[in-house]
Amino acid sequence: MNVNPESQRRELLSQPIEHIDITALDGRPWVKAMSQMSFTSRDMARGADILCRMLADTDCSVILTLAGSTSAGGCMDVWRDMVKYGMVDAIVSTGAAIVDMDFFEALGFRHYKAQGEVDDNLLRELQIDRIYDTYIDERELLACDETIRQIAASLPPGPRSSRSFLREMGRWLKTNAVKKGSLLETAYDMDVPIFCPAFSDCSAGFGLVKHQVENPGGYVSIDSVADFRELTDIKIEAGTTGLFMIGGGVPKNFAQDTVVCAEILGHEVEMHKYAVQITVADVRDGACSSSTLKEACSWGKVDTVYEQMVYAEATTVAPLMVSNAYHTGDWKRREPPRFSRRFAQ
Repeated sequence: MNVNPESQRRELLSQPIEHIDITALDGRPWVKAMSQMSFTSRDMARGADILCRMLADTDCSVILTLAGSTSAGGCMDVWRDMVKYGMVDAIVSTGAAIVDMDFFEALGFRHYKAQGEVDDNLLRELQIDRIYDTYIDERELLACDETIRQIAASLPPGPRSSRSFLREMGRWLKTNAVKKGSLLETAYDMDVPIFCPAFSDCSAGFGLVKHQVENPGGYVSIDSVADFRELTDIKIEAGTTGLFMIGGGVPKNFAQDTVVCAEILGHEVEMHKYAVQITVADVRDGACSSSTLKEACSWGKVDTVYEQMVYAEATTVAPLMVSNAYHTGDWKRREPPRFSRRFAQ
């Protein structure tokens, strides 16, 4: 029996991912109870306590780093709410988390739950992309690429940091978003800068490549060195800083390296005072997604008094930790630094 491909697509893309609401669910009793347990439960509870300490320290600026697919997997509103309620002052992320996930859904598209085992060759034929047990409509990703191209074409040609381009994307969403209240739009409203050091490694890259091919005489380009300089300037201005890191890789190392860069530029800055990393990476290959936090101390990046590695898949523990921080309420006493205002564009 022949099966209509469009019917198959509709069936496979019929159950959207629902994003968890940390304001509606109180994580405090869970974190308190798990603090009396062992293994990852106790590590998670200590990490949650360190996150609360960051927020209670009114001299501390908090940097969130995002790697992996937690936004597509249901944590999109967790990161948005951290910005909305003044719990985050700057973000360093992979391009995919911001563009292929957050911006993508702001355009009115969704991510979907996979339903059982499906042949990936069939998914390819149906133009459905897979992230483990999550589906994305490839046709909608192409529309996302095209929107990035249009935004680039509307800007003056020349190099700019990813932070600058992402702010323009947030500005564009203010009048064009189908789904309001995305992370990008909220960060624009709250003057929270977002950096994507490997910005081209996502839908933004496809859109920007097409933009450059169509405009050989003058086009927008992304200056990753400007990203490093701007985030280092934030570290210098902030003084005391805390890191809440989801995954590792480039975002984690990029945020940590600002301490070293500031010192190379002749500034005396303290190491990141607080640091929590949620990861499933191993240490035995010498990596652990850019080193354990204790190892980072040897490089002069992270202090070891308030640091915690939490070896867990982030969607299982991060909502509990952030919900605990939200309902504890230390964020209410913070005065957001609004770092985006320090930049000209």
